[in-house]
Amino acid sequence: MSTKTYQNLIGGEWVAPRSGKTFRNVNPADHRDVVGEFPASQAEDVALAVAAARKAFATWRLVPAPKRAEILYRTGQLLAERKEQYAQQMTREMGKVLAETRGDVQEAIDEAYYVAGEGRRLFGQTTPSELANKFAMSVRMPVGVIGMIAPWNFPMAIPSWKLFPALVAGNTCVIKPAEDTPLSTYNLVQTLMDAGLPPGVVNIVSGFGPEAGAPLVEHPDVRAISFTGSSAVGAMVAQRAAATFKPVSLEMGGKNAMIVMEDANLELALEGALWGAFGTTGQRCTATSRILLHRSIAAEFTEKLVARAAALKVGNGLHPGVEVGPQVNEQQIATSAEYVAIALAEGAKLLTGGKALTEGDYAHGTFFAPTIFGAVRPEMRIAREEVFGPVVALLEFDTLEEAFAIANSIEYGLSTSLYSRDVNRAFAAIRDLEAGITYINAPTIGAEVHLPFGGVKKTGNGHREGLGALDFYTTWKSVYVDFSDRLQRAQIDNAE
Repeated sequence: MSTKTYQNLIGGEWVAPRSGKTFRNVNPADHRDVVGEFPASQAEDVALAVAAARKAFATWRLVPAPKRAEILYRTGQLLAERKEQYAQQMTREMGKVLAETRGDVQEAIDEAYYVAGEGRRLFGQTTPSELANKFAMSVRMPVGVIGMIAPWNFPMAIPSWKLFPALVAGNTCVIKPAEDTPLSTYNLVQTLMDAGLPPGVVNIVSGFGPEAGAPLVEHPDVRAISFTGSSAVGAMVAQRAAATFKPVSLEMGGKNAMIVMEDANLELALEGALWGAFGTTGQRCTATSRILLHRSIAAEFTEKLVARAAALKVGNGLHPGVEVGPQVNEQQIATSAEYVAIALAEGAKLLTGGKALTEGDYAHGTFFAPTIFGAVRPEMRIAREEVFGPVVALLEFDTLEEAFAIANSIEYGLSTSLYSRDVNRAFAAIRDLEAGITYINAPTIGAEVHLPFGGVKKTGNGHREGLGALDFYTTWKSVYVDFSDRLQRAQIDNAE
């Protein structure tokens, strides 16, 4: 069976990379299954894409926002029709189970419909002027060409979070999909084009960070950067973008804590812990990677959680009954194994898992057993650093205040969770947990598109996806209309 070769999308045309270099996109559940060959783009390809986006901006910004929104609405309808096809292809390239890839596509559908509604709500403000016969208002303006660097764990949902609000605001885009999962971004952009998006408004350059991502960040005609990925890479993106004074939206790592109080519904908390820790094979920035247990219920909860985690079915996400898919590549397997060794060396107790699965049906993929550590102390690296794999740390506490202190003691602040039947504790958690997201009686995953998504501390730099994204993808312009037919000097003669 021949392997399909994909090209960059530049100015509405599919174009081979100037270097001719490509890379393989393989199924992490079976590396013999090659999804496609994709361009290994370099700076010259990025420059062509940016030039195409800049040219398209001249006309796209003049399309009325409600008309831009209609294209997004049609995109949502087409995505709904193609949901199963795109989910199947996403599982092949990313690995997570079909139920989750269907949800990934559904999130893009939801984002399309949500942002389409914003096409008639790009509101500004009107305000009284301090001078007579003068009108004052503010309006939103598009930024220009936006560079976007997307991650591999939500290869359609997260690009939709970036592309759709940028487009409805009148910007044009150059997106670099993650090298592990480019096809899903290609599918998303193809759907936009089928819905009527003009040529050049969205351009794709696939490739690796140093060769394609860095030139995109540094290009002088790119007016802003939206990045989702690790905190280490995000720091480099911010530093390089600063040289050309372009704003950057960063959505980065997490080490998310789920707190289980003694009055919690333990069965509900157990279900939440399994889903939060091992959904998407732990490869979410919002994954439940720390579970803080009140000492009085810790032994019972731990015993039941370990038994359920050990029984989870790991395998190819396309196969029925599989609950945990592969990790996306060998590098992620190596990171999970490294943190298992670190945790053992620091004195944590391995309760289940802790190793790559390499035999039988696992021989041609990158699988790691669901892993739980007990006897974890807050100062251990396994309790403080992001693993981005199916590895969860259990910690114990005596008081709610102690739980909050442990949860807040790390450098990340993305998502948090509290299980308790006490409404007072719930509102204390909402107030006191240092995070961009707090769940009550639900795990740390499950964000919805119409609320702000992002975090504090080393998780982000203050911008948000979802509600609030339009604040990043627009700039404010103040407008003054003087109809007095005479010179009026504000702050000088307005006492007359």
